[in-house]
Amino acid sequence: MEWTDIQITVPAQYAETAEAIATMVSNGGIYIEDYRDLEQQAWEIAHVDLIEQELLDKPRDIVKVHMYLAPDENPAEILPLFKERLEDSGIEYKLETSGVEQEDWQNAWKKYYHAMDIGERLAIVPGWEDYDTDRIVITMDPGMAFGTGTHETTSLCLETLDSLVKGGERVLDIGTGSGILAIAALKLGAACAEGVDIDPMCVRTAGENAARNGVEDRFTVLVGDLSDKASGQYNIITANIVAAAILSLAPNVPALMAPGARFIASGIIDTRKEEVLTGLRAAGLEPVEIKEKRGWVCIICKKAGEE
Repeated sequence: MEWTDIQITVPAQYAETAEAIATMVSNGGIYIEDYRDLEQQAWEIAHVDLIEQELLDKPRDIVKVHMYLAPDENPAEILPLFKERLEDSGIEYKLETSGVEQEDWQNAWKKYYHAMDIGERLAIVPGWEDYDTDRIVITMDPGMAFGTGTHETTSLCLETLDSLVKGGERVLDIGTGSGILAIAALKLGAACAEGVDIDPMCVRTAGENAARNGVEDRFTVLVGDLSDKASGQYNIITANIVAAAILSLAPNVPALMAPGARFIASGIIDTRKEEVLTGLRAAGLEPVEIKEKRGWVCIICKKAGEE
């Protein structure tokens, strides 16, 4: 059986945005063709300056991101979500699909994905590993929707939740993906959480992860967007998505914030930090803390005018 190779070609300056979106959507593996620093990388890795002409002829002004779907996944379900997130980001792109021979992506992930401590209280542990720890364990497996804890955007959010959740909070996770942020909040002591995602696959995966972590009775996962699914007020709202989507939803966030609530916005490439900060302030949100890690930004906000 064949996997489906979804290939996204973007101008080189949009490479990180395309990679981030593919990582969020992917249920399999990702492969990136980026030849901008070919000579330098060849020297650093192998200490050679003799490179095949075929590689030297590769274009340097574009980057190709390959996202692989398993044989039992329906590209017709994934492609609309992928296109929507690409278009929301405002980048130029070309999208193509083709078939490739099946590989065991999940087992390949196991070589690189291991238990990790995050913040003061959390440990993210893959399902196949035993990890002796006194920390609060969140069991996750790769090969699901975005959110295993390894990506900087997710770890920034988890670290923030670790410091914010004191117990009894109502949490909203926008673009919930694997559900990892809502699950972490619940295991840290939040009373209940709602996860919203426009992708039914993510919603299914988040529900399965909630059951794996024993919090399914306090976690409601819904298909849809913020405007038609969220209701009432929340103590913590998370949005680990892309900059354009954060800017689009921000005006709706203050009305959903209970007194003293915090909004955690992540998935922001550092080159768009100032743009997002301006948009958040215009939406009635006041940044109280900015965290950065390897080119990614997480912005924590309160409702403007609150102490």
